[in-house]
Amino acid sequence: MPDETYIRWFSELGRDDVPSVGGKNASLGEMYRNLKPLGVDVPDGFALTADAFRDALTEARAWDELHGLLDGLDKSDVAGLARAGARAREIVYAAGLTPRIEAEVKAAWRRLLSEYGEGLTVAVRSSATAEDLPTASFAGQHETYLNVAGEAMLLDAVRRCHASLFTDRAISYRVDQGFDHFKVALSVGVQKMVRSDLASAGVMFTLDTESGFRDAVFITGAYGLGETVVQGAVDPDEFYVHKPTFRDGYRAVLRRRLGEKQVRMVYRPGRSREPTRVVQTPRADRERFCLSDAEVLRLAGIAIRIEDHYCQPMDIEWAKDGLDGGLYIVQARPETVASRSSALELESFVPEGKGRPLASGRAVGGRIAGGPVRVVTDAHHLASFRPGEVLVADTTTPDWEPVMKTAAAIVTNRGGRTCHAAIVARELGIPAVVGAEHATEALADGQTVTVSCAEGDTGMVYDGVVPFRVERLDLSRLSRPRTRIMVNLGNPDQAFQTARLPVDGVGLARMEFIIAEAIKAHPMALIHPERVEDDGERGRIARLIRHHADGGACFVERLSEGIGTIAAAFYPRPVIVRLSDFKTNEYASLVGGRWFEPVEENPMLGFRGAARYAHPAYEEGFALECRALARVRRDMGLTNVKVMVPFCRRLDEAERVIGAMARHGLERGTDGLEVYVMCEIPNNVLLVDEFSKLFDGFSIGSNDLTQLTLGVDRDSPLVAFDFDERDPGVLAFLRQAVEGAKRNGRPCGICGQAPSDYPEIAEFLVRLGIDSISLTPDSVLKTLRAVVELEQGLGRPARDAG
Repeated sequence: MPDETYIRWFSELGRDDVPSVGGKNASLGEMYRNLKPLGVDVPDGFALTADAFRDALTEARAWDELHGLLDGLDKSDVAGLARAGARAREIVYAAGLTPRIEAEVKAAWRRLLSEYGEGLTVAVRSSATAEDLPTASFAGQHETYLNVAGEAMLLDAVRRCHASLFTDRAISYRVDQGFDHFKVALSVGVQKMVRSDLASAGVMFTLDTESGFRDAVFITGAYGLGETVVQGAVDPDEFYVHKPTFRDGYRAVLRRRLGEKQVRMVYRPGRSREPTRVVQTPRADRERFCLSDAEVLRLAGIAIRIEDHYCQPMDIEWAKDGLDGGLYIVQARPETVASRSSALELESFVPEGKGRPLASGRAVGGRIAGGPVRVVTDAHHLASFRPGEVLVADTTTPDWEPVMKTAAAIVTNRGGRTCHAAIVARELGIPAVVGAEHATEALADGQTVTVSCAEGDTGMVYDGVVPFRVERLDLSRLSRPRTRIMVNLGNPDQAFQTARLPVDGVGLARMEFIIAEAIKAHPMALIHPERVEDDGERGRIARLIRHHADGGACFVERLSEGIGTIAAAFYPRPVIVRLSDFKTNEYASLVGGRWFEPVEENPMLGFRGAARYAHPAYEEGFALECRALARVRRDMGLTNVKVMVPFCRRLDEAERVIGAMARHGLERGTDGLEVYVMCEIPNNVLLVDEFSKLFDGFSIGSNDLTQLTLGVDRDSPLVAFDFDERDPGVLAFLRQAVEGAKRNGRPCGICGQAPSDYPEIAEFLVRLGIDSISLTPDSVLKTLRAVVELEQGLGRPARDAG
């Protein structure tokens, strides 16, 4: 028995104390000592050392029987594993605590009680001496007990934590990770409870968990105690904050998503063996965010400070106290999955077809897999699960881990991207779709499905087998051409993943995609809902804007967050954002749109692009677009955004648009703002010298330029055979555009579809000396290689890789 105390207070601990108090407690001590003075609030507490665990088992003479149970255990025998685990837990719990350990725990409790006063409750957490390592997470392997009050409850919780070293999932995990069961011991942390049962709690990461994007803090949260978020019992709210601009002093939430937050964990009235309970979240609370913007930004600052201290990406649990309103950190550990993926190796899963969608939710893992469905309604059904099946459940628990690791994919009704199922799936390298409501009803046992998490934030479950391919690329060996290769992108959900491509920025960010997907309503209908004569559409608009001061504020927030996400993903690489270029029939299809749009015979050649921006029929809507872009540049600090004007027919039209932009906060040249024009009308080419005086650069839109050169309606299938970007007349205009821009010292790129579809057009433009080619993501790699080879043939040296 050691001479020193079994109790170590957080103020005495640091990261070097893992052997004695485990990773969780060592980290709490490290933060309490070093970061609390810097504004990272960590509730006080103490650790019962691993020596207490060992000495209790030694005094109870428990080791021999434990060895008999676990030495040589075949973990693939699920029933045998369960029997051995249950008996091992009985042995450890029965061993109890020695009189000395018990006395020291009681004394520590009384000291903590004197610090915080009557009514104190604590969280009692397991902290294994091999957990929270850079290469293993042990997430959810051992038990935690919340709202523990009084000496008797505390002593019982400590014994239960000791016993949880031998949960089935922990035994299985140690085998997989190569840890000796008897070289891992368990410390117990006792920490003042934060009254998040009266407020909210959650998890945050200092990177994006799916793409590994390092420049964002990703925060999730829900009402009540944080266990519901960790367990996946709720679909939480999500927030992103961009770290580089935050460090530069900008304070803006980059992106947010309202979760369902179906339930919350709260204290159970009175005192009982089960001190917490899960209750339904009131509808009013579900329909609002659990954190204010100011709180999100405060948490982001805390997360950045913790990451800077540890010099590595972190997985952090936070809690808001409903009594004092404070934001507290109750746990922090190294992130062990996304941060280990190589920044120099690109792996992409690419679907080569589509299936009938059966369910959808939050994508985890970025991969695709398939197999027969196995719906598991409770733990008793796990025995029937077969390796290679798709596990479908309401939610998962840590006890399911031995089975989960044999699954082809995981689908759950509930949960967010930081829940247990998501963490385990990420670590195992299998795709998971979480928060896929009603998946257990939509999918049937034995049904073959394909689970795709390779299409952005939304994970899809398709009926049948959907073929796919896997592309792997070593970026360290990839040469880069002198011609800038950029990417066309409209979907913010795909921004972090797409930003890993070896591109020089975004040559075309389509505003229309964000409006159609994230906003769904016509901007004029949001400003003037009273002019919408359909009750159903007015109702949809009311629901859309219910959390905002008015419809305009809703439009600006959602559009700026979509644009900002793309800009942040590529920061500081340039991102050229095209102002809206819906046609009137497309605008009319938005919610409320038909009350503001004329009916045109040929919308392709009608009231579109620049013609709308200073026109009385749309000027208020255009003001919202400008406000959103100004917010991205001014409030978010994403000055890598350039603005592009589409379908600008005439010089006086260009002057009117530039004047309108300046009135709405987008003045060319201010804070480095560059304004480009789409070169897609023959007049843009013929008057390239004059347009060069009004704009900072050109981007060729080959689709419309071809349409207007050949007089072919590109929307008409009857004349589709005449639409060909390779026509000599189109090529002549391409030549004049590139040469004219060069003559005037203006950069010229192309963002139309032609180079993605026809390698010979890319070659033609490279020979002309075009500055950049912007491509669809699936065309980037093959075109990049082709351009490198062409430039080498022309005697142009490649740029460095990376």
